Amino acid sequence: MVSERDIFDISGPLHLSSVNWKCPQHRRSVAASLVQSCYVLERDRQQNCLASEALAPAWWKFFHFELIRTLIDDADFSIFGAIFKFNPPISMQNSTMSDAPKFVIAFRGTITKKDSLARDITLDLHFIRNGLHKTSRSDIAMQAVRNVVSAVGNVNIWLAGHSLGSAMATFAGRNMAKTGHLLETFLFNPPFFSAPIERIKDKKVKQGLRIANSFFTAGLAIALKGRHEKSSEDSFTILSAWVPSLFVNPDDHICSEYIGYFDHRAKMEEIGVGSIERLATQNSIGDLFLSAFGKESEPLHLLPSANLTINMSPSPDFKTAHGIHQWWTPDANLQTKEYRYR
Repeated sequence: MVSERDIFDISGPLHLSSVNWKCPQHRRSVAASLVQSCYVLERDRQQNCLASEALAPAWWKFFHFELIRTLIDDADFSIFGAIFKFNPPISMQNSTMSDAPKFVIAFRGTITKKDSLARDITLDLHFIRNGLHKTSRSDIAMQAVRNVVSAVGNVNIWLAGHSLGSAMATFAGRNMAKTGHLLETFLFNPPFFSAPIERIKDKKVKQGLRIANSFFTAGLAIALKGRHEKSSEDSFTILSAWVPSLFVNPDDHICSEYIGYFDHRAKMEEIGVGSIERLATQNSIGDLFLSAFGKESEPLHLLPSANLTINMSPSPDFKTAHGIHQWWTPDANLQTKEYRYR
């Protein structure tokens, strides 16, 4: 049965009949719509839709993109992403067009339908274990990004993802940043797996737990990493030039820890223990223990820099708080702050 949320004319950002590519709200809305199209592409596939019945194309054609390629998982043959090319008519040329993306590589998150659920859940578990980078889906995504950058350069190429797809976009963006290619990246409801400290209402208790966690993590890093500590910091510093845009909702426990993650770093600087936090912020306790046992681990959720946007609008339930549709709502109450690792 078709959901109204997949029908662009009902649920899409119809108010964006003219896109100002310099406007953050417009850029965010377009990126989120292209991610949504990846969800609908897979649902169209699962429902065996004919081309004339497919709902996905409206999500990219409205903004004058064309579908260049779908990204197919080699385990279950589901569509997990897509590559889009911006191809506007000559009549649309305006002064903001130079800020439009040439290509957008978008990734969907988990779909709770039987044809893709098992594979998606498996990948969610890989992410929790800091092992998403070792999966074949990550390899396919990374190769797709490399191919586009190799063909056209890294100017005006966007990465975008939601939930699990955000983790995939983070993986690709981090790897490209390590080689000097800084791609504009939109991460919607990116997963941050940790103790749910952000959900604690008492601010003093919350801050105390974060400070204790920082000292414990930093101490553990020194004890377990030793001489490797400097190379880890150098890697984090190199990565800091990449500033992805994160979009989180405080009522979404999957991504809300990013709020405290970045805010706490600023507070640690204020109380004079920034050096402790700089060490803690580039390590996770799980990663440290895995490394101690000789297991390869890459905690994708640890980011040096970011433009963090928080949706302060009330969410009636978790599904709404974690949903992609909130990110093109024109009257959302959003707060944005830039964090730079120094």
